Amino acid sequence: MSQIPEPDLEYMQKVLLEMLAIPSPTGFTDTIVRYVAERLTEIGIPFEMTRRGTIRGTLKGRRESPDRAVSVHLDTIGAMVREIKDNGRLCLTAIGCWSSRFAEGSRVSVFSDNGVFRGSVLPLLASGHAFNTEVDQMPISWDHVELRLDALVASRADCESLGVSVGDFVAFDPLPEFTESGHISARHLDDKAGVAALLAALKAVVESGQEPPIDCHPLFTITEEVGSGAAAALPWDVSEFVGIDIAPVANGQRSTEHTVSVAMHDSGGPYDYHLSRQLLRLSSENEIPVRRDLFRYYHSDAQSAVTAGHDIRTALIAFGCDATHGYERTHIDSLAALSRLLGAYLLSPPVFASDAQPENGSLERFSHQLEHDAQMEPETRVPTVDSLVGNREKEDK
Repeated sequence: MSQIPEPDLEYMQKVLLEMLAIPSPTGFTDTIVRYVAERLTEIGIPFEMTRRGTIRGTLKGRRESPDRAVSVHLDTIGAMVREIKDNGRLCLTAIGCWSSRFAEGSRVSVFSDNGVFRGSVLPLLASGHAFNTEVDQMPISWDHVELRLDALVASRADCESLGVSVGDFVAFDPLPEFTESGHISARHLDDKAGVAALLAALKAVVESGQEPPIDCHPLFTITEEVGSGAAAALPWDVSEFVGIDIAPVANGQRSTEHTVSVAMHDSGGPYDYHLSRQLLRLSSENEIPVRRDLFRYYHSDAQSAVTAGHDIRTALIAFGCDATHGYERTHIDSLAALSRLLGAYLLSPPVFASDAQPENGSLERFSHQLEHDAQMEPETRVPTVDSLVGNREKEDK
């Protein structure tokens, strides 16, 4: 078994902080794509890009097939201007699936065709002195918040004269804070913390001089938050696909801010039995703190790749995070565990070498799950058809 190279945690936190400073709501990702491409060049990993900006890298191994892919996403939740109101305030529509509850009170940047404007997202009744308890009775929805620009605007015409238009992107300030306790709080840790963990793992593997058993393709997608993610990102003969994302820490979940999670199931159904258990074995063998979990209201790049028709084994690993899609918090322990597991996976053999070729109708190389020596029989025995027919014939006589 290869020795896992330890990730550089200072590097990981540095690139995370730098990425958090780059606004990247889905559809507005060019700058973050350029940043990550520069980091891959520094590490020494060649890459290509799709028309819209998905990055497809290649970490060469001893064999080209079957190869594998690991995927993170660069896009984040955000908003877009839906309407300019008569009073110069802006109505918003969400980019990605998230509640307006988490938007209220946020400082934001509006990217118009003419420049960048600052502002705040507020409930329609935003003054306690003016509305008293009516503020607490307002419904929670995107129809009940508005964006107040920090500009001399009092009408729709004022906004339009500045160049503010319907369809302008709105990015929410990340407000990052890294504490001495190891906690990392910010908006948009989903999935920039996952990106930082993958970059640190790739850097550690390359600098260790170890050669992976098979080619691995790190993918950096740009539309995961709206569901299409890795749908068109796999031009190679990929047999294994591991998504890297965020694990919600909440009541009813097993994920923690100090472990890496292996998701067994999400809203798209179960992940691959064998690939998921290989990741669990690698965690155990390398003393990486891990939890199994299921995510009910969740999809990932792995799901989008399968939906696009790719015949691949998929799994999902994730860093534990509190208040996902809100003001998120994780811990350096979880990111370190995620990065170490990625390093172990990159240096591990494929789950099944036979995945390189189709089975052609043969079961000789097909996989096995847990099996009983004999099927379990129910306690209540079902009578045979012959006995039922025989009894009916006797009754007729």
